[in-house]
Amino acid sequence: MENVTQSAQSTPNPAAWTPDHLGPGYQQLVLELGPDPDGEGDIVATLIRYRPENHAAHRPPGAAAVLYVHGYTDYFFQTHVAEHFAALGYEFFALDLHKCGRSLRPGQTPHYVSDLALYDNELELALNIVREQVDGGSVLLMAHSTGGLILPLWLDRLGRREGGSAKAGVAGLILNSPWFDLQGPSVARNIGTAVINVVGRFRGKTAIPRKRLDTYGASLHASANGEWHYQLDWKPLDGFPVRFGWLRAVRAGHTQLHRGLDVGVPALILRSKLTRFTSDGPDVDLADAVLDVRQIQRWSGCLGDRTTIVPVDGARHDVFLSTPGPLAQAFGELDRWLESLGPLPAS
Repeated sequence: MENVTQSAQSTPNPAAWTPDHLGPGYQQLVLELGPDPDGEGDIVATLIRYRPENHAAHRPPGAAAVLYVHGYTDYFFQTHVAEHFAALGYEFFALDLHKCGRSLRPGQTPHYVSDLALYDNELELALNIVREQVDGGSVLLMAHSTGGLILPLWLDRLGRREGGSAKAGVAGLILNSPWFDLQGPSVARNIGTAVINVVGRFRGKTAIPRKRLDTYGASLHASANGEWHYQLDWKPLDGFPVRFGWLRAVRAGHTQLHRGLDVGVPALILRSKLTRFTSDGPDVDLADAVLDVRQIQRWSGCLGDRTTIVPVDGARHDVFLSTPGPLAQAFGELDRWLESLGPLPAS
């Protein structure tokens, strides 16, 4: 596979796009990012695009694009999401962040990062490449779970530097069950965060002891109780171990969010209607079994600008991996929100 070394302002070599394992129409571009600030060798990010046959004949100049970012123990495989946007006329791209999915290299700790701001360079690079691919058209950002925390933090920083994220070409933000707070009662969160901060600073890559459950993963994957196909070495049924240093970075991100951000663009937040933390039974298919949806509701107002929050009855944690009824509702809500944005500007 051909790699490309990029700065946040450079133009990729079109020949460097190679076929992706997702099949016809899917290609990937490996972005070399240099030495890992967390000391695990050289790191890369991987940009994926969906470009079906004859797409160029139907794409107007300056067409809008979508850039998707995954969550923890995750990577991009949701072809039905890409194809839904493509049917609406959007160019679709996704980013596997460094040490995640396609971007994980031997000897690296999956998903480990000591500061969420360390994703900024690859996010800005991906945004620039996407805009070049669509001739300067606007970009909608989309993210799930931890990605739904990473993107607002980045947009807030980007907006402060660029004078507004819209000036950088971003037209909207779509968050699918974003992780806005640590689960559990406030006393436990406060005490737990203090411990996380101390241990995370000095023993960042130490795994947090926990009972590893595959309930949610088994509800998704076709090899167990679900209907979705994805690579279990990149998204294990029982998840990757959570490291103190990584969770310390997430809690720092939560603190920044709770103080208030300005993402600079309209935002749609989709979440399940209910949370059911369960180790067994049908509830895992009908509710969020990972995050507390009340926290999502509570903190969504901290994004700034115009925020639309839509509970989807019967949705899973990943709303777009729900069973057919809630999934159809989620796509319907998405389409109505997209229509409400009106024509997106092109540079």
